[in-house]
Amino acid sequence: MSRYIHELPDWPSFKWDQKKLAGPLAALRHRQGRLIGRMETLGFPLRAEANLRTLTLDVTKSSEIEGEILDRDQVRSSIARRLGMDIGALAPADRNVEGVVEMMLDATQKYSEPLTAERLAGWHASLFPTGYSGIRRIAVGRWRDDAKGPMQVVSGAAGRERVHFEAPAAKRLKREMTLFLKWFNGTDDTDPVLRAGLAHLWFVTIHPFEDGNGRIARAIADMALARSEQSSQRFYSMSAQIRIERKTYYDILEKTQKGGLGITPWLEWFLGCLDRAFDGTEETLGSVLHKARFWERHADTSFNDRQRLMVNKLLDGVEGKLTSSKWAKIAKCSQDTALRDILDLVNHGILAKNLGGGRSTSYSLTQADAPS
Repeated sequence: MSRYIHELPDWPSFKWDQKKLAGPLAALRHRQGRLIGRMETLGFPLRAEANLRTLTLDVTKSSEIEGEILDRDQVRSSIARRLGMDIGALAPADRNVEGVVEMMLDATQKYSEPLTAERLAGWHASLFPTGYSGIRRIAVGRWRDDAKGPMQVVSGAAGRERVHFEAPAAKRLKREMTLFLKWFNGTDDTDPVLRAGLAHLWFVTIHPFEDGNGRIARAIADMALARSEQSSQRFYSMSAQIRIERKTYYDILEKTQKGGLGITPWLEWFLGCLDRAFDGTEETLGSVLHKARFWERHADTSFNDRQRLMVNKLLDGVEGKLTSSKWAKIAKCSQDTALRDILDLVNHGILAKNLGGGRSTSYSLTQADAPS
């Protein structure tokens, strides 16, 4: 008796209930179209800022699902540099940050180009530039060989892992990936959004690499969604929503792997998750518009480069309290210079001293300028 769907004789002939999915899919496609139309009315600078925020969120959250925490400023700087955006001082990025960003941008900016085994190998090499996953050396840029035993898909902390399913044996990978890539690069009458959900499931089932399969599966889904919109700009983050729904994601994935080739429940979850990801766009759009209104409101105020950098960080939601020492560290200036910068903004009514504070005085944007 087969334990997993890839062991079934009809694999990979997926089936789903088109009538059951028709309503949710139509509503989602309508919402997707309205979102794209709404973003097109913003003008290029605001669209670029929204795209930067979304890509930053997508990269950080996709890695977070796998337990890897990336520095948000490094990710943002790496994306901005690659997109040719001027966001002021750029934070130097680690090799692992550059690699994840490179993969995500290749998937979304070059969505119309064929997905090949060589391209996937490049993505994998970008994810693991040192040849290590943590302290473990892995085979980079090539299919796994199962020398260390069967590939098991797990979640949870080390020592408390939960096995969700076992992937196909390594000897099947060449054939399995040839079939997948031929389908992905081809065309059929399946709705492009459903193809994104199917691509995610199919790739993660094969699990062709020794590590990094989840992040690559999400990049492939983003690539398919970009194809569905014929746009390289991203205004919602599926990965951020999956991070919120991480337990449900692994539960439905496990249930699907142990069921038949009828994958209607998986596609229902995928469409619902994507719909909920659109909700996050409202927060992104609100932040972008608030930032634009701030600079319009203070168009006549003179800011030096350090002040502009730090105010933008506050508008973007810098973590922790803003003190003169934090200002000096980020803006790369002396603490005396940082304090003069801060007090100048206090005098202009842009910053206000926080109550209390103890040994270290902290500051925030005034209520009129603070993000809502």
